[in-house]
Amino acid sequence: MPGRYGHLERRIADEQQTFARPLRSLLRGATVTCDEARPVAEVAALMRAEGVGSVVVLDGTRRPVGIVTSHDLVSALADGAGARPVAERMTREPRALPAHALAYEAALLMISRRMRHVLVTDEGRLLGVVSERDLFSLQRLGLGEVTMEIQLAREIEVLAQIAVDIRKLTAGLVEHGVAAKQLMSLVSVLNDHLSHRVIEIVRQRHDLERVSWCWLAFGSEGRLEQTFSSDQDNGLLFVAHDDAPPPRVRERLLPFAGEVNAALDACGFTLCKGNVMSSNPELCLSLEEWRAKMARWIEASLPKALLDAAICFDFRPIYGDDALADGLRAWVHELVRRYPVFLRHMADNALQAQPALGRLGGFVTDDVRGAEDTIDLKLHGARIFIDAARIFALAHAIPQTNTAERLRAVRTAIGMSDADAEASIGAFFAVQAIRLRVQAQTQGTDPALHNRIDPAHLGRLDSALLKESLRIARELQDRLALDYQL
Repeated sequence: MPGRYGHLERRIADEQQTFARPLRSLLRGATVTCDEARPVAEVAALMRAEGVGSVVVLDGTRRPVGIVTSHDLVSALADGAGARPVAERMTREPRALPAHALAYEAALLMISRRMRHVLVTDEGRLLGVVSERDLFSLQRLGLGEVTMEIQLAREIEVLAQIAVDIRKLTAGLVEHGVAAKQLMSLVSVLNDHLSHRVIEIVRQRHDLERVSWCWLAFGSEGRLEQTFSSDQDNGLLFVAHDDAPPPRVRERLLPFAGEVNAALDACGFTLCKGNVMSSNPELCLSLEEWRAKMARWIEASLPKALLDAAICFDFRPIYGDDALADGLRAWVHELVRRYPVFLRHMADNALQAQPALGRLGGFVTDDVRGAEDTIDLKLHGARIFIDAARIFALAHAIPQTNTAERLRAVRTAIGMSDADAEASIGAFFAVQAIRLRVQAQTQGTDPALHNRIDPAHLGRLDSALLKESLRIARELQDRLALDYQL
């Protein structure tokens, strides 16, 4: 594909096989570890002796509770903290991925979180650590060049042009056959970087002192599952340091939020028709106000509340104080545990969207103007996996927001075999792959057509794969119905 990013498109596509390796295959030798009480100076000596750039810190049960890098130790020794316990200088709750995760996922995680190390675990047990060096330098992914352009941008207009180029890049990757899993992660990470830079630019024009705040992503962005036609779904969570009443703080934040929403719209993230955006005063709330709102959703379980909950309970911190979002999530999980009927209502609501598959195995289609006898793959395909994974995650206090990660995290708790969990995840990505191809082909057309596929135009293999994926979606719904006796 000609254009500014044509070479990046080719590089990412060519390296797909390299980065499709499981993390387990990248581990070399034993992991260097220490306990929390070990002095910083001793850990620094251990790091030099072993020739490593990081040491994993374990608690009394040998579970990883932190990681300390050479940079951390140089800083600590410069501060004269050599005799202090390493626990004071480690990064707590280090990011971890399961051993079966792909190298691509670790690379994207490092880029999105600006990290250099990721732990590799198996059922919570530490197996090792992968670093930038293990992944052959992130620059080889080609993402570094794009993200550098984003970081260097000083005007929203420049970011808007980069956003156009990114959409062209990702459309080309669809043509190259890059898998849906990697492609959605790529789109989401690049969109995160764009959103970060937009917020940074706009923030400079507003007085946000004496307020801790967090920009939240909802919906597909919150799940790291954005496609070409995702609109904005976001909110603001804040706490005032000077005990200012929420209405006064909101009065300061709303102009900032409105400018960010407008800038994101200029970058191709269209304004939400349902006004699920931070510039909506109903979604620019203090921590206590968010708790009250979510409590009403959970306790009332009305149809509108269930819809709002489905969108907002996939929230993920994008920019600002992540601890605010983490605290809100823990609070939500505790409240859901006390109101189990809420999940039953959510399950009943989720079962209203049926897979586009008849009982005899044929496709079930419907009609919209300009697309007769077609299937809405978002409503009658992807949504089924997303809704089920969300409910299972809420029921078992799983912090992950991504659909595949949720299904893997809950499989043991809900009695699902590893094979069935992986089949569900594979089916979800199969549906998403077809959606992405449709969206790549229909950019610039009526948004109502972006998720619609004419099954008569599918090849034999795609048709068989979609039917099997929808059958697995039905099995997932059957499990949900059984769990909640619906």
